[in-house]
Amino acid sequence: MDVKGIFVVLLLVTMVTSTQAQWELRFSGYAADIAAYQHSSVEGVDDAFVNLTRLRLRPSYELWENAGIVLEHEADLLLSSRDRRIPISPPHIGNRQAVDLRWQIIDDGNVGLEHYVDRLYFRQNLSWGSIVAGRQRIQWGTGRVWNPTDLFNPINPASYDKIEKDGADAVSLKLHFGQFTDAQLVYNIRPTLDSSNYGARFRTNYAEYDFSVMGGYFDRRVVLGGDVAGNLLDAGVRAELVWVGASEKGYDEYLRYIFGADYQLTPELYLLFEYLFNGEGVNNPGHYELLRLYQGEILQLNRKYLYLGAVYQLHPLVIGNAGCSINTNDGSGFLLLNATYAWTENSSLIGGLFLPLGETFDEYWYYPTSLYLRGQWHF
Repeated sequence: MDVKGIFVVLLLVTMVTSTQAQWELRFSGYAADIAAYQHSSVEGVDDAFVNLTRLRLRPSYELWENAGIVLEHEADLLLSSRDRRIPISPPHIGNRQAVDLRWQIIDDGNVGLEHYVDRLYFRQNLSWGSIVAGRQRIQWGTGRVWNPTDLFNPINPASYDKIEKDGADAVSLKLHFGQFTDAQLVYNIRPTLDSSNYGARFRTNYAEYDFSVMGGYFDRRVVLGGDVAGNLLDAGVRAELVWVGASEKGYDEYLRYIFGADYQLTPELYLLFEYLFNGEGVNNPGHYELLRLYQGEILQLNRKYLYLGAVYQLHPLVIGNAGCSINTNDGSGFLLLNATYAWTENSSLIGGLFLPLGETFDEYWYYPTSLYLRGQWHF
């Protein structure tokens, strides 16, 4: 029996042998369809019409008091007028899983059909905290655009087709010390023991500010960091910082940090600013590590980034969003514009434009211009 089979059998045994089970099934999910036209400035990459259909099912079972199993299972159908192996948007960090729970049904050049398990975990809430084991989302950090201290599920802000972060295979223990104080210990399981990751985070509150410190061992590198978030006058402010030690692969130690602010200027207008310093990046476009980017090892190529965003309520049922990210070293960036129409209480329609900016061989020159329409229905 392969690893997938063992994983599924262990889950079924746990469910069937639970003598205290008080079964209660809850069911939710969504269906989404993203249609996009993409134009690339890279020579040899043809323009394309792409359509991604996603069906995500979210059953959960209450086993006994304060305990349950949660599953999120997704099926994706991707149609493309060019080779579908060219992704819709840039890859994200995706090496936090030990078990391959992805099944490819069709793998043609222009058609791809697959289904996979994105969440599958057991959760037990206790008077002093909680224990979660399985494929789960672990949310660290305070940033709105970038999260340097989120070493489990970070995504690229240019990935306009992503709806949620990928799950990490882990065992996490959370300890509550008070209403605003807790500690979390996480062991991220990988295929081999020496490639596994582990970390700890302590969070507390003072006055109007939330503080946290974190540390651990990720990708065979020592990591230390922290974050803060709170209010300054009428604005929200936040910052994150992480130090990553040297790697046995020869990569140097580096700092990555963000600071930002957001402000509700009027009841209709929300403004956002965020700055990222990425010490792992390089200033010379000729030294960009494109292979590491597309293998999901890194999310940015350069060092300094600025994001400016605004959200405006155009109508009680229509919200407009504008965001601009700039690599302040090579001058490239992207402009993201979209409008969301709340069609019904459970469905929405989003039309948008992703427009990369930059000269040849700048960081965002590699990204395709995309005009897209996304429909989504929750049940």
